Amino acid sequence: MKKWLLTLSLALCLLPGARADEGMWLIQSLDRALEKNMKARGLKLGAREIYNEEAGGLSDAIVSLGFYCTGSMISDDGLLITNHHCAFSQVSDLSTPEHNYLEEGFWALDRSQEIPLPGETFYFLKKVLDVTDEVEALRASLEAQGKPAGSRRLSSILEKKYSEEYGMEASLSGMWSTAKYYLCLYVKYKDIRLVGVPPVSVAAFGGDEDNWEWPQHKADFALYRIYDDNGEPLHPTRHLRISQKGYRKGDFAMVIGYPGQTNRYASAAEINQEINVERPVENRLRNRQMEIIRKWMDADPAIRMKYSTAFFSLSNQAELQEGEADCVHRFGVIESRRAWEEGLGAASPQNRELLDGLNASYSAVAPYERLKVFYRELLVRSMRLGQCLMRMGGARRDGVEHQRELFLQGLEQTDARVEKELLAFSVQEFLSNMPESFLAPIHRELLQQFGTDYAAMAQWLWDHSIVAQFGQKSNQEVAAAFSGNITDDVLYRYIRELSIVSLNSEEDALAPNLRSQRHQYILARYHYLEQLGVPQYPDANSTMRLTYGQIQPLEPCDGVYTHWQSTARGLREKYNPKAHDFAYPQAFKDVLPPADFPVNFLTDLDITGGNSGSPVMNARGELIGLAFDGNKESLAGNYESVPGYNMCVCVDIRYVLWVIRYLGRQEYVLAELGL
Repeated sequence: MKKWLLTLSLALCLLPGARADEGMWLIQSLDRALEKNMKARGLKLGAREIYNEEAGGLSDAIVSLGFYCTGSMISDDGLLITNHHCAFSQVSDLSTPEHNYLEEGFWALDRSQEIPLPGETFYFLKKVLDVTDEVEALRASLEAQGKPAGSRRLSSILEKKYSEEYGMEASLSGMWSTAKYYLCLYVKYKDIRLVGVPPVSVAAFGGDEDNWEWPQHKADFALYRIYDDNGEPLHPTRHLRISQKGYRKGDFAMVIGYPGQTNRYASAAEINQEINVERPVENRLRNRQMEIIRKWMDADPAIRMKYSTAFFSLSNQAELQEGEADCVHRFGVIESRRAWEEGLGAASPQNRELLDGLNASYSAVAPYERLKVFYRELLVRSMRLGQCLMRMGGARRDGVEHQRELFLQGLEQTDARVEKELLAFSVQEFLSNMPESFLAPIHRELLQQFGTDYAAMAQWLWDHSIVAQFGQKSNQEVAAAFSGNITDDVLYRYIRELSIVSLNSEEDALAPNLRSQRHQYILARYHYLEQLGVPQYPDANSTMRLTYGQIQPLEPCDGVYTHWQSTARGLREKYNPKAHDFAYPQAFKDVLPPADFPVNFLTDLDITGGNSGSPVMNARGELIGLAFDGNKESLAGNYESVPGYNMCVCVDIRYVLWVIRYLGRQEYVLAELGL
């Protein structure tokens, strides 16, 4: 008994959830205990002032941007603020050689100049229902009738029911691997217009080099306006007040937003597989792809415009995953999770058996998961032109003209030189690493014809494909020459013919219970902590969450101390007209703030992807900035929040207003804000 209690004590000490301030708390779960903790850190509001379905609260001002980013309402006339990098792809799509909004910025000078963004949908959360009992009853009923009772079927039935009942968009979310179910009801708006964005050189000053670093000096913001169904500016239930008073070290701060995904209930075996089996391959392949694209982007501004969005996404993901692996190793995340699991296993024989089975299953599938990485990164994701061919294959029933339209679109969005080099890299890496037993006939044919001459293979694929004349004839001519028979195209076959099914079949034979074991592990972890009385928050899943903490400095490593705020002095110190990421335009150089003007700041808030653009609020719920990044020391946060290192990088709202006033000269926006 003493040994078990000692193990339990160690497990609780190692448990992330045992620390009071860490957590992405469900907005509807702001109970008295959590409110007490927040007030101890400096909160001046009550929990009901933050979330209140009847009377309304701060959460009514928070908006999901299609569940990929977060924004907040800052005026009574539908004005919304979020991050520039959330608007990046939209701004890139709007850009032309004549009006390159990505490089030059865009500033509407009145509402008539605001640019509509078709296809966008923004969501306001209005109500959250606990439907756990109803889900379980429905599942039992369907199973008794011999009908499918999986998550998709359950979601379809309940979302339809509640959507009709409330007249709102309904979304069912399972928490803690089905321990709880919540149904969220949203009001959605589709008339979204771009109001203003700074040039990317200002918004993302420092580029890749500063990404996930501190200090940073970014004006990472964008302005939208939401219009109602009548084409009038939306009058939201609530909008945030802007504070220009600033903040000090130790001041309370909180974020409400829509974090996308975390995996903090993962087992040590699962983390080990992702970090030590998959990440090394992913990171190596993505870094080489980035080198190829960056080389051509630096050589030709037209290529930069075409590939900027793809490169931004690839770079961000690559840096995140490299940093994630480094931090997992540095902070001993796998070891601490294994130590915690000793307590879980000691709690019952069933838990011990579950852990042993889970470890054995992950060991069995590890080689196949590594092969899947080559498949995903080199066939599915590598060439943008390859993705275009796949869309054409999926549109065969729509007729040849539609396929030609897709083909032309793909040609316009890519460059032959970049795509050929990406293809050559794909062929060499894929065919030299994939066992022949898993290859499709076309891959075996290439190996038989060319041996290990991978460059010749890639050239042959290109020359015998419908893309052969890309870069030699006009894009219109190349697209018009397409006959409609995409399935026989050798490049399409190279990408399409290999199915992941064969790898999955091998895995299922070796570890048939892995999915069930993972599900049971999460439930066991949840119930174990519930019995111990430990407050829990579920893994992020794009539902509204609150996180709180303070303005804090960072000590990233021994002997190094960084301040909690960066200033405009850094904009001057880092400026380099010869480096694209550190060269802002003369127009901005002319209106730089004073050297001591606040630009970015640090908080110890617990965020992840999807929180981008989330409002950072002070103790009174006033807007003081926007969350836009983490620090590289925080990148183990997908699995575990590490105290003292898990930071959130924010842009100061005063810097945002400076840019709007002096660079954008949007007087009508400032007047609307009462500034």
